[in-house]
Amino acid sequence: MSTTPAVICLDLGGSFVKLGVMDAQQQLTILDQQTIPADSWPDFTALIGRMIEHHQQHFNIDSPLAISTAGIVAPDTGEMFASNIPAFHQRNLSQALGALLQRKVIVHNDADCFTFAEAQAGVGKGHKVVFGAILGSGVGGGLVADGRIITGQNGLTGEWGHGPITLTEVDIEGETLRLPRQSCPCGQKGCLDSYGGARGLENLHRTLHRVNASSIDIIAGWQQQEVQANRTVQVWLQLVSQPLAYTINITGASLVAVGGGLASVTPLMGALNEEVQRYVLRSTQHPLVVPGAFAHNGGMIGAALLARQAA
Repeated sequence: MSTTPAVICLDLGGSFVKLGVMDAQQQLTILDQQTIPADSWPDFTALIGRMIEHHQQHFNIDSPLAISTAGIVAPDTGEMFASNIPAFHQRNLSQALGALLQRKVIVHNDADCFTFAEAQAGVGKGHKVVFGAILGSGVGGGLVADGRIITGQNGLTGEWGHGPITLTEVDIEGETLRLPRQSCPCGQKGCLDSYGGARGLENLHRTLHRVNASSIDIIAGWQQQEVQANRTVQVWLQLVSQPLAYTINITGASLVAVGGGLASVTPLMGALNEEVQRYVLRSTQHPLVVPGAFAHNGGMIGAALLARQAA
């Protein structure tokens, strides 16, 4: 029987808490999902305690708790910056939760965890430098080099969705389209996040056509060659591919693993790879941009692998 303790895994998002366990064979099992009490620290900690207690048969007293979370974890202090989850915003989540639960707790950003999972055991395995591009409701990223998460100043690395970089003109079939640089919740103007994720795709469609449509409907329309949806996706591909190509050129990544909801649209990822290959300094025979192997639970898998590494 293996002496390696199971790892308790938590995924913390703005809406839900997901609980899982990784066994000694590195297999993840999802155990529970609850609505997160995002505004209250006592309610949040009480829920986590109940969830772990309810499923305690799956782990033991030595099992560490590995957390993948939205927000930024300050590398020097462990302080969390998660404005959409006030319950633990500006707290040292690892220290505070560890004291309450009497367990070792490690906490990492969800994009970093996803990227680490892909680099260690997913589509990026065997690559020296792997960039994780999150195309979910918004745009995020993480970077792993030589088997290590690269954590920059204040915990910020791989945030390719932010900064005034979005194109203001695109050429579609010989026509030049002008796009406004829109304000971003981060405080800047012209961030890719405004147009790049699923909400950004909807915003782009509305900007181009003055029509409201869901990202699901836009992508379905594109696949059926519907005129407006096709134009929206062609513009989206230009807007997203160029910053992603710059990111590859700067980081030296030999593979980009894509996570988030848009990663599940295989034709869209294939089209994005083709566009990115046009703008990188050196194109490759193998696809550069590919859907991650762990698009749904990569954060939890990465957090658990990081906990094992730290043991």
